[in-house]
Amino acid sequence: MSKRDYYEVLGVEKGANAEDIKKAFRKAARQYHPDVNKAADAEEKFKEAKEAYDVLSDDQKRATYDRYGHVDPNQGMGGGGGFNGQDFGGFGDIFDMFFGGGGGQRRNPNAPQRGNDLQYSMTIEFKEAVFGKEMDITIPRTETCETCHGNGAKPGTKAETCNVCKGSGQQEVVQNTAFGRIVNRRVCSACNGQGTLIKDKCNDCHGTGKVKKQRKIHVKIPAGVDDGAQLRVSGEGEAGTKGGPSGDLYIVIRVKSHDFFEREGDDIYCEVPLTFAQAALGDEIEIPTLTEKVKLKIPAGTQTGTFFRLKGKGVPRLRGYGQGDQHVKVVVVTPSNLTDEQKELLRQFSGLNGEFMHEKQQSLFERMKKAFLGE
Repeated sequence: MSKRDYYEVLGVEKGANAEDIKKAFRKAARQYHPDVNKAADAEEKFKEAKEAYDVLSDDQKRATYDRYGHVDPNQGMGGGGGFNGQDFGGFGDIFDMFFGGGGGQRRNPNAPQRGNDLQYSMTIEFKEAVFGKEMDITIPRTETCETCHGNGAKPGTKAETCNVCKGSGQQEVVQNTAFGRIVNRRVCSACNGQGTLIKDKCNDCHGTGKVKKQRKIHVKIPAGVDDGAQLRVSGEGEAGTKGGPSGDLYIVIRVKSHDFFEREGDDIYCEVPLTFAQAALGDEIEIPTLTEKVKLKIPAGTQTGTFFRLKGKGVPRLRGYGQGDQHVKVVVVTPSNLTDEQKELLRQFSGLNGEFMHEKQQSLFERMKKAFLGE
C-alpha cells in the first residue's frame, strides 16, 4: 500500500511554516493518540502523523522529501522508503513533549495520592432540618493500617524496589514494525505499577496498607438545611496512599415531610379551617408556628383561600441573617349534619341576605361572561 503525502496527512499546504506543521501535528496527536482514542485504527493514524511530522519538521529531511517524495535517493530508486526506519520512541514521550505531560505521562508510583471521597445519605425530621442538629454517624471506610503504617510490609521488614521496572512502575515493550522501532510503556506486570514488591506482607492488611473499619463521626447539621442539601466533612473520606491526604465525606440530607407544615425555600405554609361564622363575623384564632402558638386576627367577611403572613416565623436562613415567613391559608369549612333549627336559621339568613347575594351573583356572572367572550 502506497504512503499518503505527508502534507496531506497533517492537513497543511506544501509551503506551510514550521509553526503550522507543529500545530497540525498537535491536533492530530490529540485526536489519535492511543492513550486518548481507543479506535482500532487510531494507533496507525498516530504513527502516520508522527512520521510525517518527523520529516516535515526537519529542514534537511523536508527538502529531500519535497524533491524525491517517499523514495530516499541514498538507498537507490528501488522504493526502499528512506523515511520508514525511524525510532518513534514511546507514545508517552511524544505526548509529554507536546502537551506538558498529559495523556501518556509517566507517574511516580511512590508519589503520595489523595484518598477517595465518600458519600453518605442521612434522613432527618422536618424540624431537625429547620433548627439544626448535632449527631454521631457510623460510616464504613478504608483507613491506613496502624500495624504497618500503610507500607504493607510486616513490622521489621520493608518493601523492596521492583527488579523488573526498577521502581518506575512501568515496563518498556519494544516492537519492530513496518513503521520502525516502537517503544511502548505499560504498567509493570510484576508490581502492578507500584514500583515496589513486598515479600513479607502485613498480617492485618495483607500487604495493601489499608484496612476496612467502621468509623464514628460527629456531624453538625446547620439550621435551615433543606432536602437534597450536601454537607462536606473535610478529611473524613478514604485514606490516602503513600502518605497522601484523606478524601472528604459528603453527607446528602433527606428531610421527612411534616403533617401540618410545608416548606418552600425559607418560608413555611399551612392551612387552618374556619367556620362559616368565624369567616363572616371575624374572630381571633390560635395558629401553631415552628416554635410556639400565636394569635391571628381574622377580619369579618374573610373568604376561603385567603392568605395571612406571619413575618419572621419561617425557617432560619442558611446563608444569611433572619428567618423566612409563615403563610397561613384559611379554608372555610361547610357545616354538615345540621339540626332542623340550624337549617331554618340558615334559610332565614339566606332570605335576609338575598339582595346582597343577588348582587354578588350578578357581579360574578358578568366577570365569567367577559372571560368567555374575551371582553
